[in-house]
Amino acid sequence: MKAIIIEAYGDIEQFKEADLPEPEITEQEVLVEVHAVAVNPIDWKIRAGYLQDYLPFDMPIVFGWDVSGVVKKVGAQVTDFSVGDGVLARADLKKPGAFAEMIAIEEAQLVKKPENLPFEEAAAIPLAGMTAWQMLFDKVNLTSGETVLIHGGAGGIGIFAVQLAKRAGAKVIATASSRNKDFLLALGADRFIDYQKEDFQKLVHGADAVLDLIGGDVLERSYKVLKRGGRLVSVAGQPNQEEAKKMGITASYLNSKIKIDQLEELAGLASAGELKIVLADVLPFTLDGVRQAHALSETRHARGKIIVKVK
Repeated sequence: MKAIIIEAYGDIEQFKEADLPEPEITEQEVLVEVHAVAVNPIDWKIRAGYLQDYLPFDMPIVFGWDVSGVVKKVGAQVTDFSVGDGVLARADLKKPGAFAEMIAIEEAQLVKKPENLPFEEAAAIPLAGMTAWQMLFDKVNLTSGETVLIHGGAGGIGIFAVQLAKRAGAKVIATASSRNKDFLLALGADRFIDYQKEDFQKLVHGADAVLDLIGGDVLERSYKVLKRGGRLVSVAGQPNQEEAKKMGITASYLNSKIKIDQLEELAGLASAGELKIVLADVLPFTLDGVRQAHALSETRHARGKIIVKVK
């Protein structure tokens, strides 16, 4: 089968086409014909070699772990899926990904794709959607009537977070560049802050929660916009616990997990039109397409999810 791989860490030129054998499946796995794959920031960080100390891989690496497709074969102990089912999944990082015509995925990681949800949109949901959900409801326990500041509201996770927070009844303040103002207000943000021209520290006071998708200086400066007892969660850096304690807030780091009930809920909301799936670009499953997808992700300025259309 056609696949696109890397055999050494480095820039996008490391990608090359390969002819790989179709994956063998275990009794608990499903063979999925890949239709669409989403690219996430962690992908290019892995490719560049930035994460090899704590996330080691054997070469070659097949990228692409947010996937949608159609079931082609099921293992002997698989009970909930049949050949022909449309599915979506966050596949296991430790196994070959979906920059290939076929991928083997554990049944426990799969969700049935609603029929009216396009494969490209389905592939966009898993990592970004579950991360936003877990930040809002597992970490900061956002409730109706509270105010939440979301740094990086126009990125893959931010777009989900703005909508989910608004749906939960919160007042949503989102930061992004000026070109995203109208987009984010239309998406549900109550207030927009242009991070390039405005200082959020001077504009936000007494927030109940902060979602940090940026890290660095933004994370460090976010403690002061929270009320005492406020909650902060970051996916972009480890919060300073001493500083948080001094300010009387709770600060945590999220390493998101695969939670199938959340993925099912997100797919259902998207299917019902209650959650807008925003695609930054849909690129072809070619060497150039995959390279472009990683290059776009690396700019950190894509609005929405970057998709590679395999079929």
